[in-house]
Amino acid sequence: MFEVSFAEKIEKNEKIEFPVKKSSKFSFSGKLRYYWCWFVAAVMVLFIGAPTLVFLWLINRRTWLYPLAQWGAKIWLRACGAKVEVRGIENLESRKSYIFVSNHRSYLDTAALFAYTGRRMSIVAKKELLKVPIFGQGMGFVNIIAIDRSNPEKAIESINRTQELLSKGYSVGFFAEGTRAMPGELLPFKKGAFHLALQTGTPIVPVAIKNTDWMMGKNCGTAFPGTIQMIFLPPVEVEGYRTEDIPKLLNKVRGMIAEELAKV
Repeated sequence: MFEVSFAEKIEKNEKIEFPVKKSSKFSFSGKLRYYWCWFVAAVMVLFIGAPTLVFLWLINRRTWLYPLAQWGAKIWLRACGAKVEVRGIENLESRKSYIFVSNHRSYLDTAALFAYTGRRMSIVAKKELLKVPIFGQGMGFVNIIAIDRSNPEKAIESINRTQELLSKGYSVGFFAEGTRAMPGELLPFKKGAFHLALQTGTPIVPVAIKNTDWMMGKNCGTAFPGTIQMIFLPPVEVEGYRTEDIPKLLNKVRGMIAEELAKV
């Protein structure tokens, strides 16, 4: 019965729920670690990020922020008690650009995808992040792209910028659900990443990120130490797909991620 329901939800691009290790919202140590994570982030942004942004802006070397941003993402993950286990890197060609499509259950996912793919990454993020002081300004320095879906002209500008980065050898990461899912959930995927893949002929790498939901899940307000498992699944070539085939391509990629998430 589960197999039928599972397949139908993939085909219909509907929400899927998986068993999840429960983390207590009332854990005192979990609350402390959660606030510690954001204290570390604030300190890094204020005392390292801000002076660096000003200096690099003055000397017109914005891209020099990239290695520091990757280092900062790794340090923040460690401060949160998170280790990152990467599997499937052998599926990727070292000098090839990809569109990474991942599930999204935690703030930890973004740092892990940005810092541990082994290549220069542009992440497509929500426009609300641009409003975060200092951090929002730094996003542009490291090619984090915020898409404003409510403004078609700005959305097209963002997509054009993403295409330009792919042509320069960057890879692009999408959290295709469009927002963080609740612990144990895989939400329906949006089509933006798949349109971009067809427009640029860029292969899609499905990415399954595990354990971040109980480590720092949405609406939990707690953080727990653990190991993030980030699995790069075999790339999906888009050659032969047309615009009308996007639902089929989306279901294929989402199905690969769902099957990996279902593994214990």
